[in-house]
Amino acid sequence: MNVVQGSQTPSLSADALLRLIRERRSIRRYQPSPVPRHTLERVLEAARWGPSAHNRQPWRFVILTNRADRWRLADAMGAQLTADLRADGLDEILIAGDALRSRERIIAAPVLIVVCLTMRDMDTYPDEKRAEHEHTMAVQSVAMAAQNLLLMAHAEGLGACWMCAPLFCQEVVRKVLDLPADYEPQGMILLGYPAEQRTKDREPLETRVIFK
Repeated sequence: MNVVQGSQTPSLSADALLRLIRERRSIRRYQPSPVPRHTLERVLEAARWGPSAHNRQPWRFVILTNRADRWRLADAMGAQLTADLRADGLDEILIAGDALRSRERIIAAPVLIVVCLTMRDMDTYPDEKRAEHEHTMAVQSVAMAAQNLLLMAHAEGLGACWMCAPLFCQEVVRKVLDLPADYEPQGMILLGYPAEQRTKDREPLETRVIFK
């Protein structure tokens, strides 16, 4: 059957989708209200439909809603951050400020989603070059799923913020959360009902695009 371009009626207009994308911001302060389980599941369902290499869906999401769990993770990650910054020779006041700021954000968010990838179902190659590319494809797939999650969170009236911190302390995160050995933490998404508004803009399109 031939499908005529534009003949299908979209469930969401292109203008509405673009507006949703443009209005999303990284929110770092949240109301203490819990996020209902059904809302969390809808957000994760959106992530599940992200595109992925070979359709292998290498993403894994670890959901923390218990404050004690977030506290343990924040303490462990903060200790690693402090050690790393000391090794860099930074001033102790700056180190303490960075560690405290990161810790407070993690603890204050009602929901913490640790975003991981696994190579369990990805292709394997005997040479290092192709193996590295396959891993990069998994990273890209996980990132696209996370973007779906962020957009759906915004559509649900939630605030969210992506943090890359777990990438710098993967073993710490795995140990604290008792994750399978093949889970590679890539980042975490802080989630909750927003307690702030942000309006940061983007650079003009023509500064980031080359038309050929």
